[in-house]
Amino acid sequence: MRIAVIDESRARATIIEEGLRAFEGSEIFVLSERKALLARIAEIEPDIVLMDLGNPARDVLEEYFAVSRALARPIAIFVDESDDEAIAASIDAGVSAYVVDGLSAPRIRPLLDLAIKRFHAFARLEEDLAEARGRLHESEQIDQAKRILMAERRWSEPEAYAELRRKAMDSNKRIAAIAEAVVTAHELMKGDR
Repeated sequence: MRIAVIDESRARATIIEEGLRAFEGSEIFVLSERKALLARIAEIEPDIVLMDLGNPARDVLEEYFAVSRALARPIAIFVDESDDEAIAASIDAGVSAYVVDGLSAPRIRPLLDLAIKRFHAFARLEEDLAEARGRLHESEQIDQAKRILMAERRWSEPEAYAELRRKAMDSNKRIAAIAEAVVTAHELMKGDR
């Protein structure tokens, strides 16, 4: 496992490194400067990112949240103090674990495990949502194609659907692809009228 530790304080970074010793075979990369942070993280290609921010100013926190949004990785952030606004912003930024006043070596491993599991759970939810949206779009396309065929050919809904299905089977394509072609062709023809 490749782990990036981001901390401007070498002393605090050492605490995290101590907690990561339990991960045998892991490569740990400590980044102590904010300059070109995203590019440096991209070079490392970590499996997880741990950020210890101490007590950051609002603009520093926003900068790190921007980094979080750009990464598709589990991220755990450690801060000394927090407020509701910062917690909400961390969730929006995709932070997997936002830990207030909890930086100690023995807590690192369980928090790392939590961050990874929450990241993967959230990623599955996003995939499910994208799949559901895709199915909804396909269903809308099929309904629109049926309406077009019903209006143009004066078919009933079952007849329009049967024709879409027959064309899909004959061309070895999904019915949604045929429906999309019908809708696109109708829109093109409508533009010529």
